[in-house]
Amino acid sequence: MAQINVTINGRNFRMACEDGQEEHLLKLAKDFNARIEGIRAQFGEVGDMRLTIMAAITMADELTDAMQKIRKLEHEISALQDASIVAADRAQAAERAVAAAFNAACERIEAVAKSLGSGLGPPLNGHAAAGGAA
Repeated sequence: MAQINVTINGRNFRMACEDGQEEHLLKLAKDFNARIEGIRAQFGEVGDMRLTIMAAITMADELTDAMQKIRKLEHEISALQDASIVAADRAQAAERAVAAAFNAACERIEAVAKSLGSGLGPPLNGHAAAGGAA
């Protein structure tokens, strides 16, 4: 387990973290310290404990807002996935309908071609059409 030193509200704290997480923990501590400094600049000296609690509550509020946004986005994603499935089903149904219409048209064309072909008699032979007896 790694050990690092962080400074929050002018005080140094030795912290333990998983190996490889040192930079992440340093960034979190830096962000938290910046939050405390921002609150101090806004409200003045209100006491260390109160500054820390105000910073924590502010961050908890932002986390709650972020979680609500995530839930809303997850709901929207789910609705879009459902709509995508419905659209895919409709597209497949339309594809089947178009294929059936083409098949029916082909069958009608073949039937017309057969009926036209049967009324003309046998196909002409190239020699017989030349007009002479062979």
